[in-house]
Amino acid sequence: MTPEPSPGSNVAAQPCLTPPDGGFARNDGMGCRPEAPGDCIARPDGALDINAAGAAGVVARPRKRGPAVIELERVAMSYGGSELFADISLKVQAGSFHFLTGPSGSGKTTFLRLCYGALFPTAGQVRLFGQDVRTLGRDGVALARRRIGVVHQDVQFLDHLSLADNIALPLTVSGRDGPDQTANLEELLNWVGLRPRAAAYPPELSGGERQRAALARAVIMTPEVVLADEPTGNIDWEMSQRLLQLLVELNRMGTTILVATHDMNLIRAAKSQVQARVLRISGRRLQLAGADL
Repeated sequence: MTPEPSPGSNVAAQPCLTPPDGGFARNDGMGCRPEAPGDCIARPDGALDINAAGAAGVVARPRKRGPAVIELERVAMSYGGSELFADISLKVQAGSFHFLTGPSGSGKTTFLRLCYGALFPTAGQVRLFGQDVRTLGRDGVALARRRIGVVHQDVQFLDHLSLADNIALPLTVSGRDGPDQTANLEELLNWVGLRPRAAAYPPELSGGERQRAALARAVIMTPEVVLADEPTGNIDWEMSQRLLQLLVELNRMGTTILVATHDMNLIRAAKSQVQARVLRISGRRLQLAGADL
């Protein structure tokens, strides 16, 4: 995986990694810009349209046009008779970058779990890549989830496997761990700065190394969407910046990014590098946060 050059770089634009379905397009420095890059548009049905956009001068073409990658329509979620949130409508277009904020207990993690089919809503519809999760069945949801990489808040690894083997685990489980994947794994380890630690075991890793390894594992299958739940919650600011840069680079290559976080400084840092929109769960509703964040 080769990150795109930074804005203003003299390095020639490189092709993005191309999955079998041709999802990534070549980044020629121009890209494909929507009519209003990065804008959130309130539709008549109350949903928010979040247009795809990247940093100035480096805009990877969004993946295939058509249905949004994730759609929530009048979604409600309750636990034990207590309503967590209700009447949430959202349409996330391919290639967008956005943050999800809200106070502790507002439902950020639950919201993300709805977005990759780990939970079904109490009411309303969740569609992944244009298909209602309730009609997909277990196998269909599993296939859809292969197109979504998830960085969990509580990062878990298998302690008896090396770092490299932990990162490659999704390939092993899906039967795609052939010899041709070795070079890709090494390139990915380089990208996250962990190649010297490939043979280390999880108990030997620092917090920042674990978070970068979690991101590498989440993108090893070349997902179209990456969901990250408080990815910088347990690491220092310097490492948070490094992890953010990896997410920005992924977005510039066309990947849709959704990060749940309470860190306003991280959001401000991101907005200086990429067109990002901020969503907030408040009062059991989803709101568009102000541009002054």
